[in-house]
Amino acid sequence: MNPKPIAIAGRAIGPEARPYLIAEMSGNHNHSLDRALEIVSAAAESGADAVKLQTYTADTMTLDCDGPGFLINDEKSLWNGRQLHELYVEAHTPWDWHGPIIEHCNKLGLHCFSTPFDATAVDFLEGLNVPAYKIASFEVVDLPLIRKVANTGKPMILSTGMASVVEIGEALRTCRDAGNDQVVLLKCTSTYPATPANTNINTIPNMRETFGCDVGLSDHTMGCGVAVAAVALGAVLVEKHFTLRREDGGVDSAFSLEPEEFLQLRVETERGWQALGQVTYGGTEAERGSRVFRRSLYVAQDMEEGEAFTEASLRSVRPGFGLPPRNYDILLGKRVNRALKKGTPVSWDLIA
Repeated sequence: MNPKPIAIAGRAIGPEARPYLIAEMSGNHNHSLDRALEIVSAAAESGADAVKLQTYTADTMTLDCDGPGFLINDEKSLWNGRQLHELYVEAHTPWDWHGPIIEHCNKLGLHCFSTPFDATAVDFLEGLNVPAYKIASFEVVDLPLIRKVANTGKPMILSTGMASVVEIGEALRTCRDAGNDQVVLLKCTSTYPATPANTNINTIPNMRETFGCDVGLSDHTMGCGVAVAAVALGAVLVEKHFTLRREDGGVDSAFSLEPEEFLQLRVETERGWQALGQVTYGGTEAERGSRVFRRSLYVAQDMEEGEAFTEASLRSVRPGFGLPPRNYDILLGKRVNRALKKGTPVSWDLIA
């Protein structure tokens, strides 16, 4: 099944367009609306197509308690020892900031949309007329939430970190049953940061074939190497967390790109996409002028009429105006029908 092309606010997303780049703000605003607006400006200057927010409150995300599971107990986690509710209080973007952030994005030609985490967030974002929605990896199993978003009729980006084939299929079926087939899946590794070795981007073409959707990458690795490789495997969209400076701190700063790095992401993913091209052999039109520098057979020293070619007088050299080198063994010992100067390209009409 061929993926259905989708578009966000008129911008096509798919193999025929350069990769769509999303700068994820998350909690990197560090409780400052001015900083949030500065992040938007920096994202625009760095070549992003969109800025993405997260729309929740601590109380819509979790319960304020310290029971089992409500404290992060993972030594590998950036947030080890933190209480979930307290972490979400720190990380959330105040809802009254969404309007000014979206307005600033619009002025700079950026799309702005969000990840809602419950039904109230969807209703709120609909009131702001966002052009698309993202479903986070941890919510891909929340089918009522997915149904609520699908019913808006807006394009959807579904992140699939940790999701099984069955779970991805259920999420997609929920979208399609609601009449919404404007879906891009994201290959994602739900560790923060993620390592390249644990990213498994060979899954991208398999996901496209299995689910009939275009696929992008939600990338928590550092740098842009993984993203460029993903584009080579068919990724049509790349999402990266974005901050002004990692040294400024913030809940996601450790695995976020700075503006100069995001600009490199823009340049290199576009180069990777441009390089895909088509399956082709025999040289392109652009290579036509280079054919003259291929090797061919030349007279390597002055020869008299009737003299036979030897290893000294017949050589394979550049440029390529003589016979192809595959004729070398055939021509050795053949006599020439006229006197020849060194540097004469060999042709069949020179043979006696």
